[in-house]
Amino acid sequence: MNAPSRREQIEAAFPTLDELSDELLAEQCVRAWDLGLERGGWRDIHDIPYAWNIDDVSTVEHVQGVAQIALTAIEQQERIHGAPIDRDVVIAGALLHDVGKCYEYTSHVPNDRLDSPSPTYAGDVIPHSLSSYALAHEVGCSIAVKRTIPHFLGEIPTRSIEAELITSANAISSNAITQATMGISLPEWVERYSQTQN
Repeated sequence: MNAPSRREQIEAAFPTLDELSDELLAEQCVRAWDLGLERGGWRDIHDIPYAWNIDDVSTVEHVQGVAQIALTAIEQQERIHGAPIDRDVVIAGALLHDVGKCYEYTSHVPNDRLDSPSPTYAGDVIPHSLSSYALAHEVGCSIAVKRTIPHFLGEIPTRSIEAELITSANAISSNAITQATMGISLPEWVERYSQTQN
């Protein structure tokens, strides 16, 4: 039996792709992940850790969690407040907000997870939210999608309601992950480890 292609891995990892009504946007999401996986040299999409020092949870689990949290929030915001939200922008933003981890975390995993990472892209010099933005730009995502992607301290552009949803959903998922794996909140994790990476 042949190993699944990168596209097959991506589509299986992110069932939320099927909820995008815009087929071009779905293709752009797949293409961004495909480029990230190829350039990062990843053998399996599930091998990308959530964080450089948290390997118990994969980036795939986190990204899918962010998408589900954001979709639940959309339903509540629309039901309770009648806020008009672009669902496709939120889904795409959730799916792409951490695609840059394909580049950033190659330095933090065993070599047997990788096949020839590209020295042009792979490495932890550029924060993943910035490389995620760059990948989304490269595949032609709209500015509405791209502005949802930078989500970490000091990287926040002018916000849209969709961008705020992604930032909030990311924080909720990340807090759950750091609490479950390390017994600390996300702010505590940032305070403890942000200097380690700089």
